[in-house]
Amino acid sequence: MRILERPNTLPASLADDLDLIAEMTADFARSLDIEETLRIGIAHISTRMEAEAASIFLMEPETGDLVCRACWGPTDVSGLRLPKGQGIVWRAVNRNATELVKDTSDDPDFSHKVDANTGFITRSILCAPMSVRDERLGAIELFNKKGGGSFDGDDRRVLQALAASAALALINARQATAMAEQQALKRELALAADIQRAMLPPARPPEFPIHGINLAARGVSGDFFDVVELKDGKLAFAIADVSGKGMNAALLMAKTASLFRCLAKRLDGPGAVLAAIDAELAETSSAGMFVTMIAGVLDPATGTVTLANAGHEPPLLCCGAKMDRIDDGMPPLGIVPELFAQGCPETTLQLNGGALYLFTDGLTEAGGTDSMLGADGVAARLTPHRMRPAPDRLRALVGGIVEDGMALKDDLTMVVVEDCRTAPVMNRQYQARPASLAAIRRALTPALERLGCPSQVVPDVVLAVDEACQNIIRHAYGGGEGELIIQVRGDSEMLDIRLIDFAPPINPAMVCPRDLDDIRPGGLGTHFIRSVMDEVEFLAPPPGAGNLLRLAKRMGMGGP
Repeated sequence: MRILERPNTLPASLADDLDLIAEMTADFARSLDIEETLRIGIAHISTRMEAEAASIFLMEPETGDLVCRACWGPTDVSGLRLPKGQGIVWRAVNRNATELVKDTSDDPDFSHKVDANTGFITRSILCAPMSVRDERLGAIELFNKKGGGSFDGDDRRVLQALAASAALALINARQATAMAEQQALKRELALAADIQRAMLPPARPPEFPIHGINLAARGVSGDFFDVVELKDGKLAFAIADVSGKGMNAALLMAKTASLFRCLAKRLDGPGAVLAAIDAELAETSSAGMFVTMIAGVLDPATGTVTLANAGHEPPLLCCGAKMDRIDDGMPPLGIVPELFAQGCPETTLQLNGGALYLFTDGLTEAGGTDSMLGADGVAARLTPHRMRPAPDRLRALVGGIVEDGMALKDDLTMVVVEDCRTAPVMNRQYQARPASLAAIRRALTPALERLGCPSQVVPDVVLAVDEACQNIIRHAYGGGEGELIIQVRGDSEMLDIRLIDFAPPINPAMVCPRDLDDIRPGGLGTHFIRSVMDEVEFLAPPPGAGNLLRLAKRMGMGGP
């Protein structure tokens, strides 16, 4: 039997073809600018495949036309545009098949217009579509085999391989470009979000009368809130919602926020501030964009609030168990400047120990189409959190919406304005864990000193509260996760400290000091608390809480 050995060398023409395919495939793979690589490579392809001229057409996504992006030969047809269905190139693209036309005079789809305009004479054409699966990207077209011959089946296979490689490289390059653009956009949006956050007012102590929270539905927000301290001790505040979303809304938001911060210090009253902002926006903002906004001024000394509303969600005034909507207002800013020619009407409110809540429609519209939260839903969700310090109250309400899976259709912003005249001198929320005890002790000492608690008594009161907190952590929560609120009030006669937790309610009768003979070392907590404080009692907890422990001590006395 005769054994045929594999030849050591390939036929010269086949080796050349494989070298060309390998070389161009490597060039395509290395380059991210495939169109530039195609422009450079088309001359190499034409020379190696012995074509008199060549063109590369790419499909234009916007119009669907095929446009010549690169060419080689005696005439320059770069930019030539072929409407859909015109010519042999489109036939190859539509059929997603290589077209070999040995004599163009016999092909009805061949157009003589280009030859007539350029003087070039086209005798034969080899055209291979560039496609990946069903996505058509364009075509590579060769004209006239040198020497007067015509292209053949081998040429067809080589050009098919080159076109397939070019198409795959083009897809990869476009995806890489899109990813790079997407990453750049993400970086820009992240930078814009950082700038926006920097424009929001800084976090203040819980005892400060105005707090806010902002949650962007996307990377950047069209909402904002601000607080400006005025020279007379009053506080100017605002909340606003810019129409639309994304970068345009964020830019208009930044402009509106800057105008408010500047004008609040110069103009007298929120109505004048809104009228001035409206005039500026009407003159310079993009067509169709507007801003809903509430501006106000709080006098902390009297608990009086002056409000002006331009098309914004009506705020809620909460006093005791009563909640009222404040419906007075004007249209949004930036629409009809003539309406603000005489200024914006103002409303004066007395907080009377309560709080005013302002929010954007991202809060009221949270949820599904048929189950939006609405103003009544906002009021209902506020109720179980009203005993919390203002910053924690806002976080609890917004966090509950997110945890409940309610869809946010828009940016969400909320502001609370409180009457702090009768508020605790300390109103803080902590995680009920041992690690929080040091922070509690640090906050308690200055609060007791501000109330005039005798210096010799302060350390004992701090330790008594520390012991009570430890009992809540160990026994009420059983070492599990939870929250603890500490409120400190007082006057010249009585110091009043209240500890609120959210653990299961306990039976107060079960919390009593044991006989000293039965107490293990280190177990004198309850005895110590009762020896330091004059009154220790459990009260009915506020709605949403688990237990409320009151510790009281008569001021000016060193013991019970």
